Amino acid sequence: MTMLAVDRPVAAAPTARGRLTLTRSALITAAFIVPAVVVRIAGLRPDPVAALLVFGAAVVAASFLLAWAAEAAQIDVSGGLAIAVLALVAVLPEYAVDLYYAYASGHNAEYTQYAAANMTGSNRLLMGLGWPVVVLVSIVVARKAGVGKPTGLVLEPANRVELGFLLFAGVVAFVIPASGEIHLALGLVLLAWFGFYLYKVSHGDVEEPELIGTAAALGELPDRGRRIAVIGLFALSGAVILLCAKPFADNLVAAGTELGIDRFLLVQWLAPLASEAPEFIIAVIFASRGKGTAAIATLISSKVNQWTLLVGSLPVAHVLGGGGASLMLDSRQVEEVLLTATQTLMGVALILGLRFPRAAAWALLGLFLVQFPLVSTQQRLVLCGVYTAAAVAGLIINRGHLVATIRAPLLGRAIRHGGHPHHAERLPLGD
Repeated sequence: MTMLAVDRPVAAAPTARGRLTLTRSALITAAFIVPAVVVRIAGLRPDPVAALLVFGAAVVAASFLLAWAAEAAQIDVSGGLAIAVLALVAVLPEYAVDLYYAYASGHNAEYTQYAAANMTGSNRLLMGLGWPVVVLVSIVVARKAGVGKPTGLVLEPANRVELGFLLFAGVVAFVIPASGEIHLALGLVLLAWFGFYLYKVSHGDVEEPELIGTAAALGELPDRGRRIAVIGLFALSGAVILLCAKPFADNLVAAGTELGIDRFLLVQWLAPLASEAPEFIIAVIFASRGKGTAAIATLISSKVNQWTLLVGSLPVAHVLGGGGASLMLDSRQVEEVLLTATQTLMGVALILGLRFPRAAAWALLGLFLVQFPLVSTQQRLVLCGVYTAAAVAGLIINRGHLVATIRAPLLGRAIRHGGHPHHAERLPLGD
């Protein structure tokens, strides 16, 4: 009989340890943020590689602050507007660099390739690395806990809502490689779909948030102190990200030139890896604590955000930067978007039955790793064909769940986190 990894409870931790966690986290993040702020405000111009490391470290540290604040804010958030604001703030580090490239492309066409690179890289990194790692870690944890020999991860029925939203956005994304552009009209459609997604989440069933590490320590603070701390972290992390996004993005390109590395590839993979590191780490830690279902649900939601909010915002930023109504793509960028769209279709098709089998996780991870040696158009198109074939196979296997998934965004009930959390085991910085 097939066995699936399931969630198991997480132990509570004492408040004193929580205060120690907060102090340690504050000191370590400050050690990475302060140098970047000093360099930026003082107007210093270090070597591009050194600047990349300084500003990149600050972006990662600020991303952790923002992730902790967003997690802890779930205790106090209520109502659709508050949830919408929280969602928009929480994605700031992931999208700040890409939106800067899209804005700059409005008056400098060279930056268009970087906007497309960053978007496709963050999308493929999340599904090709994040999803499978969470599933595989969950399986290992379940086996160590004595839950037989699990062969996959089971999703919640409410996750079908996110899958429905992602399926629609993923199919619409094929308009981009077909037309060779990201048009403002398409961007507005995707932004509207994101708005509807927020509406569904905000009116869904409420579930107590599962906080870990620094976020759990914040959640244990008295109501007034917690709210002040969360607002302060939002303000601080947002200011640091806005202060460092432009120099990080510019030095990323300059460092590629100095090191002799393909700038397109550097922007495509390094920037997303830096901005999404906190989300990845938190998801893996959830999985390692037996909370794989919650972890994969978070990453599925992030994928919805990427295909709607991020892609939809790019042509808007391009227009604001002085460009036309379309963000025009060259042949290489079209190939990258096609790869990303076919990967998305495969990922959704394989889990339509709300089961994430181990074989699907290995397939996504293997195809993600295989792409790096590919250098020609023909090779990338072959990989697109492999993704498409796997997607078709998944749709055939899970055909009985397709209609329910398509209807879920309109008729399904999503889950949103809110209210006081279950206390989780305290972790050191890096949670």
